[in-house]
Amino acid sequence: MGHELLLTLMLVLTAVGLLTGFPVAFVLSGAALLFALIGSMLDVFDLSYISALPNRIYGIMTNDLLLAVPIFVFMGTMLQKAKIAEELLETMAELFGNMRSGLGISVIVVGALLAASTGIVGATVVTMGLISLPVMKKAGYAHSISTGVICASGTLGQIIPPSIVLILLGDQISSAYQSAQMSLNNLSPEPVSVADLFTGALIPGMGLVVFYILWLIVYSKIFPQAIPAVIPKQRDRGLFMHALHVLIPPLLLIIVVLGSILSGVATATESAAVGGVGAIILAFARKQLSLETLRYVCQETAKTTSMVFTILIGAAMFTLVFRGFGGDDIVHNLLSNLPGGVFMAMLLTMLVMFVLGFFLDFIEIIFVVVPIVAPVLLTMGVHPIWLGVMIAINLQTSFLTPPFGFSLFYIRGVAAKHIKTHEIYRGVVPFVLIQLLMLGVLSFVPEMATYLPDYLYDHDYRYSADKTMGVHHDIEENYEVDF
Repeated sequence: MGHELLLTLMLVLTAVGLLTGFPVAFVLSGAALLFALIGSMLDVFDLSYISALPNRIYGIMTNDLLLAVPIFVFMGTMLQKAKIAEELLETMAELFGNMRSGLGISVIVVGALLAASTGIVGATVVTMGLISLPVMKKAGYAHSISTGVICASGTLGQIIPPSIVLILLGDQISSAYQSAQMSLNNLSPEPVSVADLFTGALIPGMGLVVFYILWLIVYSKIFPQAIPAVIPKQRDRGLFMHALHVLIPPLLLIIVVLGSILSGVATATESAAVGGVGAIILAFARKQLSLETLRYVCQETAKTTSMVFTILIGAAMFTLVFRGFGGDDIVHNLLSNLPGGVFMAMLLTMLVMFVLGFFLDFIEIIFVVVPIVAPVLLTMGVHPIWLGVMIAINLQTSFLTPPFGFSLFYIRGVAAKHIKTHEIYRGVVPFVLIQLLMLGVLSFVPEMATYLPDYLYDHDYRYSADKTMGVHHDIEENYEVDF
């Protein structure tokens, strides 16, 4: 009983520390180390669990997959400095100018394009906010509509590959899947690759874009005063030629980076390197490359990478102590014994992650929560690719939910003072609901996430008749998956 009390107190202290704004990595590692020492003195914790930390850190250092994180950050920051977003927004606004809600649709389309080329939420939201907000205000858009569209479009980089969220999730889901399979006596499981998650996220990601556009069109019909019609602009051949000139370079970069991963020609790390070189070439072609630009991009990349890996090390300490107190057994028993089986286990997991998204960043949730719950769910027969995509869409809401939604902070920082904070919050509500709707659709149609990976990579996932909530059973032996 003593270890359960200490485990509860550790979780409470961690939550309080995170809410105070203290650096996440030090909250995780500090709280874990403190309660590990207390548990050792009370003879309810074995300090040998902590001795595994150096091996965990060495594993992080030698993980080739995680090397893709700083390179993709470099690529996205370089493209942002090359002013790709500005030209895309201006051109798409002209192309869709004849439509009611055309400005909003152009922001969504550009957000999707930037998601597939940069994947950096902060840079996308800030850039589109600076450029689009004045134009949308001049066109007569309601403040809640314009800010909501910009915030939601900026978060598409979390689900549309290449996404840093999917890369980090790929590492965690792969480890959890191997652990789950080994506990089921499958001693040689094939790891879940980032290419699997990238492919699995394509249809749901594009589905979100379609839902966003459909909602904007429907809303403009119901409340035309909130999205006034824009005076039609004269189109000519020069506009379409300019659009091609602006669109082709980033599209080519997207095709090269994603195509090399999905086709199996290159790993995620190798394609990230190609993307980084491509971003430098684009910046040079647009005469935006300089020593000052390189210095800025490298500094921003170093800051972001340091944050990610420091949190990862802190989370490794936290999970070790959590397991030392028997936390993984408690979670396993809780999820396994829920009435409703896998359905309720997944529902509870998604609900907890959604609530945590109000207060925590996606990185903390990936590194702390996923290693605890994913092995249990995968042991229960949940499809690993479907689970990863479901978590990614769920984590996307964390950027839009107050009080700590980062997209809300970004847009508040660049929005004019006459745009009220409550208008920004009201504007993102429909898009949070759309993301939850996508979670619901994906729950009952798991093939949206699993069909492409199974088809492209010839995975032999053999389902039983029960495919609800992404559960799969091997025909010969339950919960064992053949690739």
